[in-house]
Amino acid sequence: MAGKGKFEMYQDKKGEFRFRLKAVNGQVIATSEGYTSKKNCLAGIESVRKNAPGADLVETE
Repeated sequence: MAGKGKFEMYQDKKGEFRFRLKAVNGQVIATSEGYTSKKNCLAGIESVRKNAPGADLVETE
Protein backbone atom coordinates (compact mmCIF):
# COMPACT_ATOMS: atom_id res chain seq x y z
CA MET A 1 0.00 0.00 0.00
CA ALA A 2 1.44 3.36 -1.03
CA GLY A 3 1.66 6.17 1.50
CA LYS A 4 -0.33 9.36 1.24
CA GLY A 5 0.54 13.00 1.48
CA LYS A 6 -1.11 15.11 4.13
CA PHE A 7 -2.46 18.57 4.75
CA GLU A 8 -1.28 20.36 7.89
CA MET A 9 -3.34 23.28 9.14
CA TYR A 10 -1.86 25.79 11.57
CA GLN A 11 -2.23 29.33 12.88
CA ASP A 12 0.59 31.75 12.05
CA LYS A 13 2.07 34.53 14.21
CA LYS A 14 -0.49 37.02 12.85
CA GLY A 15 -3.36 34.75 13.91
CA GLU A 16 -4.23 33.70 10.37
CA PHE A 17 -4.96 30.09 9.48
CA ARG A 18 -2.79 28.45 6.83
CA PHE A 19 -2.19 25.00 5.44
CA ARG A 20 0.70 23.22 3.83
CA LEU A 21 0.57 20.08 1.74
CA LYS A 22 3.31 17.58 2.47
CA ALA A 23 4.41 14.69 0.28
CA VAL A 24 4.83 11.17 1.67
CA ASN A 25 8.51 11.90 2.36
CA GLY A 26 7.61 14.97 4.46
CA GLN A 27 8.62 17.55 1.87
CA VAL A 28 6.37 20.61 1.71
CA ILE A 29 4.98 20.78 -1.83
CA ALA A 30 2.41 23.56 -1.43
CA THR A 31 1.58 26.33 1.02
CA SER A 32 -1.55 28.41 1.30
CA GLU A 33 -2.37 32.04 1.73
CA GLY A 34 -3.53 33.23 5.15
CA TYR A 35 -7.21 32.81 6.01
CA THR A 36 -9.06 34.80 8.67
CA SER A 37 -10.98 31.76 9.91
CA LYS A 38 -10.44 28.03 10.31
CA LYS A 39 -13.63 27.44 8.29
CA ASN A 40 -12.21 29.33 5.30
CA CYS A 41 -8.90 27.48 5.59
CA LEU A 42 -10.72 24.14 5.52
CA ALA A 43 -12.62 25.35 2.44
CA GLY A 44 -9.25 26.13 0.80
CA ILE A 45 -8.05 22.60 1.51
CA GLU A 46 -11.24 21.14 0.02
CA SER A 47 -10.81 23.33 -3.06
CA VAL A 48 -7.30 21.93 -3.63
CA ARG A 49 -8.58 18.38 -3.15
CA LYS A 50 -11.40 18.96 -5.64
CA ASN A 51 -9.58 20.96 -8.31
CA ALA A 52 -6.05 19.55 -8.38
CA PRO A 53 -6.56 15.95 -9.55
CA GLY A 54 -5.93 15.80 -13.27
CA ALA A 55 -5.00 19.50 -13.47
CA ASP A 56 -3.25 20.46 -16.68
CA LEU A 57 0.32 21.70 -16.68
CA VAL A 58 0.61 25.03 -18.50
CA GLU A 59 4.04 26.54 -19.08
CA THR A 60 4.10 30.32 -19.21
CA GLU A 61 6.82 32.72 -20.25
